[in-house]
Amino acid sequence: MANEKPTILTKQGKIDLEKKLTYLKTIKREQVAERIRTAREFGDISENAEYESAKAEQGFVEGTISEIERVLQNCKVIDTDELSCDEVSVGTVVTIVNANTPPGAPEERYTLELVGTRETNPQGGRISNECPLGEALISHGVGDLVDVRTPSGVITWKIEDIQLALAKDKLSDN
Repeated sequence: MANEKPTILTKQGKIDLEKKLTYLKTIKREQVAERIRTAREFGDISENAEYESAKAEQGFVEGTISEIERVLQNCKVIDTDELSCDEVSVGTVVTIVNANTPPGAPEERYTLELVGTRETNPQGGRISNECPLGEALISHGVGDLVDVRTPSGVITWKIEDIQLALAKDKLSDN
């Protein structure tokens, strides 16, 4: 574990993990403990499905708590104050256009926020710096053409705009 690669998080990602950890340690742990107490009252626990279910949930909750604590102890938080809009990095929002779009076809354009792997939500426009597209975009600037290998072949994307992903980070600083 000493050589474990740090988990990259945005400020908001770290805040969200800390909130989840607090919820699991306080509210969820107590809810599961209450389920176990109630199930024990049913009598013989050797054939008690509710007890077994509650114990399994307890194991899941404790495992999740351990995982979140490990991530928080070994994370690197991206400071957007140190970023620039000169190149794509975690903590930036990038607008890309498919450079292979045939003339007359609808333009394929996406605006994506680059985040660490624990914060990804492709449907919400948040991609990981380690996914093929995110990895290809890193360190490139506006106007650059970036080739991305996909199962259906190589797609060339043109970087149209780069902005800092400030909105959530600035709100969480207050």
